[in-house]
Amino acid sequence: MYSRISPLIAFLLLFFFLGFQSTNSTTNVTVTNTIQPGQSLTTSDTIVSPNGDFQLCFYSPKNSTKYYLVIRYKKVSEQNVVWVANREYGFIDSSVVLKINQDGDLVIFDSRIYSPLTNTSAGNGTYAMLLNTGNFVLTDRGFEILWQSFDHPTDTLLPGMTLGRNDWSLKSWKSKEDPAPGNFSLEPESRGYWYWDYWLTLKEGSKVYWSIPIVNFDVLSYGLEYITWPVNNTSQTQFSRIVLDEYGKLKLQSWSEDEQKWNSSLQSSGCGDYVACGTFSICDETARDPCGCLPGFKPVSADVWSKGNVPRDCVRKTALNCSNNSDENDRFLPMSRIDWLDSPLSFDIGSVKECESACLNNCSCIAYAYEDNYRSHKNKSKCLVWNGSLSYLKQLPDDDINGHNFYLKLSPSDLLTNVPISRNESSPVATPGATEGVILVRTKQLVAILAISLPLATLMLGLFVYCVWRKLRLTSKGEDLVQLDLGMTIKSENSEQLEENKRGDIRKKEVKMPLFSFASVSAATDNFSDANKLGEGGFGPVYKGILLKGDLVAVKRLSRRSGQGWEELKNEAMLIAKLQHNNLVRLLGCCIERDEKILIYEYMPNKSLDFFIFDPEKRKILDWQTRIRVIEGVAQGLLYLHQYSRLRIIHRDLKASNILLDSEMNPKISDFGMARIFGGNESQANTNRIVGTYGYMSPEYALEGLFSIKSDVFSFGVLLLEIVSGRKNTGFYQTDSFHLLGYAWELWTSDRGSDLVDPLLDDVSSIRVPLKYVNIGLLCVQESAADRPTMSDVVAMLSNESTALPYPKQPAFLNMKSVMKANLDNSRAEICSVSDATVSIMEGR
Repeated sequence: MYSRISPLIAFLLLFFFLGFQSTNSTTNVTVTNTIQPGQSLTTSDTIVSPNGDFQLCFYSPKNSTKYYLVIRYKKVSEQNVVWVANREYGFIDSSVVLKINQDGDLVIFDSRIYSPLTNTSAGNGTYAMLLNTGNFVLTDRGFEILWQSFDHPTDTLLPGMTLGRNDWSLKSWKSKEDPAPGNFSLEPESRGYWYWDYWLTLKEGSKVYWSIPIVNFDVLSYGLEYITWPVNNTSQTQFSRIVLDEYGKLKLQSWSEDEQKWNSSLQSSGCGDYVACGTFSICDETARDPCGCLPGFKPVSADVWSKGNVPRDCVRKTALNCSNNSDENDRFLPMSRIDWLDSPLSFDIGSVKECESACLNNCSCIAYAYEDNYRSHKNKSKCLVWNGSLSYLKQLPDDDINGHNFYLKLSPSDLLTNVPISRNESSPVATPGATEGVILVRTKQLVAILAISLPLATLMLGLFVYCVWRKLRLTSKGEDLVQLDLGMTIKSENSEQLEENKRGDIRKKEVKMPLFSFASVSAATDNFSDANKLGEGGFGPVYKGILLKGDLVAVKRLSRRSGQGWEELKNEAMLIAKLQHNNLVRLLGCCIERDEKILIYEYMPNKSLDFFIFDPEKRKILDWQTRIRVIEGVAQGLLYLHQYSRLRIIHRDLKASNILLDSEMNPKISDFGMARIFGGNESQANTNRIVGTYGYMSPEYALEGLFSIKSDVFSFGVLLLEIVSGRKNTGFYQTDSFHLLGYAWELWTSDRGSDLVDPLLDDVSSIRVPLKYVNIGLLCVQESAADRPTMSDVVAMLSNESTALPYPKQPAFLNMKSVMKANLDNSRAEICSVSDATVSIMEGR
């Protein structure tokens, strides 16, 4: 956007400053404030505004070897940078230069990099000047402001500067020593049609973190495209600024010459509107580090807590007793001036005692509050209870009258210790008389300790011996697989899942994993006879197991020759045990005895997808509607893993042999031995250990070890094209293409995409439907991971017939065609496997 400075003002600026130099009346030092064609600014040079307040120079942050072009206060000693030109890329060569090129544009360059700062192509006769306001402008001889730094704010807003959306918003530094854009941004927002409906909104990524009505700003457009902080505002001093720091705090600051420091007259709340702390933590906006664990809780991980502004989850130090013995009952810790964002369960209960009793007698209840005039219910008393977990709690300041009394359920031992909040701040202040329950518990505990002190050692020894004996007994014997009741197992799992959902404690629930004895597994498989062998993969052979009631299970036995081992088995067992989805295979238990490592799955009578899709006869069974059901089912399973499961999971080995089919040909994703869990806000990771199957691996994973959800999307795209065509991706020599992806791309770019459809299909009524699936498949296998859709996008494309699909870009690995062509010319015979085994490659080659 061009400046709104009038031509008259521009003319005056040129008149006073075109002589390259001006005199600072305060210091009587002649300083340069312009850059003309042919002049340059190096790391040893500086230009200064006429009033001597601002300077433009190259700057290297502390503990950094990079150079940035900045504007900063000349008379301020600390935190004086107000604008950064090249914040996303720091030059590492001290020979970096700023100059006006022959096109009349400002450019920054060194011996390696040439980076344009402006793009006006105004030609000869442009000048760059640093004004008294701290604005760095590029103008021409026609007195037109072609470009100005005020239209490109970084983390600081100066008087007269424009603030808007996208490129005009404030963006925090990444850290104190790195000016690259950080996690936080500030921009104006319109919430209605009136002036008081304009707000300043602070975001962390896409999440609204804090907001405040706009005051002392001029709204320059009714659509709120941009606003400005007017010069000579009443809140301004000689050096005033609004700065968004790297921790997400917005500050209105003025420089104190006497104290030699910045004073903040306004600062955004550390807790924000949405209280950016984790589960079982509380936000205190008066504390330097606002997030801390509730009393009786501790951080899940110290590493997570050290990373600054990230959600901080806490766990109990001591589990709740939830006992019928009155001497061991859990108790409540009173807390005052507490506010919350979420909506607890609400009941009409007549007194605070009844409310306390209701929560105490409910094992799922973890906290309660009782309000005589609860928020919107002015004439009703309400008992509020929290089940499962606590989030979005805020500790209000002492002078805030909007807080509420809050009662947190703790075990008696945690009440005795009276633990303060984990950030080393004092605990929330209890209301008068609130320690009565604590004193009562303390007395009873002391009596109990005295009563059992003498036999305590003997009791502990006995318990220890019993636990060791029980563990050895279970390890050596285990449960009997043959007597497993599949019907009861499914019913139990479903009821447990429903109960967890009701209580809201899914993340805390321990997974129950039945451990079967090797003798019972051997009996169920008829001593692992060849007649019961279903197939073999990279893990080892899979057998059919027959139970006492006639039900069938699949028994996956780790081969001693397998490249996979204990880590893969443990990984698969723990992952699948925590997942519940119709399109994921269900794990029933495991067997770990001596050198044997075995997993027990639900039985899939139709084996795996590759058993049908790549066989010229059997794939006739897969009509078009069945193939659509398989494609959509796999997509739903992947979407669950990536977005809706308890843990974000990257499968890393999705292929036809790992898609199992039940009796109705519904697909279920299996083999999670290679899967990886992503936590928090992680979106990608890197590994030196490449695992998976070539032909299904994405290029960034196969070549660089970089994997993300887009790696699974690539594998899904390959699988989709295989299902549509009935052909394998690898070993594809019917054409000059090296693989199925290249063949599909050749057909697509020549408008013959319908030729990819399996010729054995005779139920395709319209060629538009298969073309849609070819289009989606090619979108998923694009070379750049950024170009590929997410599984959420894929599911939307599959389910919406009217959606216009984008045109795909070139698939991955097409550049391998020319490399392999010479070898293929010497041997055109198709390479066939002599075994039905599929191999998961464990190491990169």
